[in-house]
Amino acid sequence: MKQTKDLLRNLKSLAGPFPDFHIKDLPEYPSDLFMEWLYVAIEKGIHEPHAMTLSTVDKAGAPDARVLILKDVINNGWYFATSTTSRKGEQLNFNPKVALTFYWSEIGRQVRIRGVATEMPSETSSNDFLKRSSGARAMALIGHQSKEMMQRENLDEALLKTKELVKEVPDIISPTWKLYAVYAEEVEFWQGDPERKHIRVQYQRKDDYWVHRLLWP
Repeated sequence: MKQTKDLLRNLKSLAGPFPDFHIKDLPEYPSDLFMEWLYVAIEKGIHEPHAMTLSTVDKAGAPDARVLILKDVINNGWYFATSTTSRKGEQLNFNPKVALTFYWSEIGRQVRIRGVATEMPSETSSNDFLKRSSGARAMALIGHQSKEMMQRENLDEALLKTKELVKEVPDIISPTWKLYAVYAEEVEFWQGDPERKHIRVQYQRKDDYWVHRLLWP
């Protein structure tokens, strides 16, 4: 059996071909460029192109990360939702500074976003909750995300009850469900290259306007 390092070294990465990244005439706002890239990812048939990694830190300063689904992009704000009583919800309450990462390997593109997660108004969060599938709403209404589960059967029992509740009261809202907007301070667009001559463009917010610059690979 091959050693792990040999196994990993023989795996291909950044094989290409990849789409061109024209760095002239870049849009003024990073959210506009992000949407251009997202549309390309969708057109190329990327699986779950709206999946992103949300990175947070806990009270001890230790990093944490998990994959979530992007809900919307509006004026340089990237939206996601979660329960305030989940581990990530508690971490967001302690420190709202976060990072988002999108990676579309088939087209060799990565987008890194750093900013502050801000809770949206209750009405907006409620509307987001009601747009979820009935199964997703029932799961959220259980309310024990990230807590210890003694037996798998406990989940089945709790889910059965909340599914019945959703049927009886279809407009019921989870009081802990919140929609967040990550207002970006910095956004980096990374286009991979098979020869490792990657293209990196970094946007930074300066008061009410944005500046961008080219970075070394």
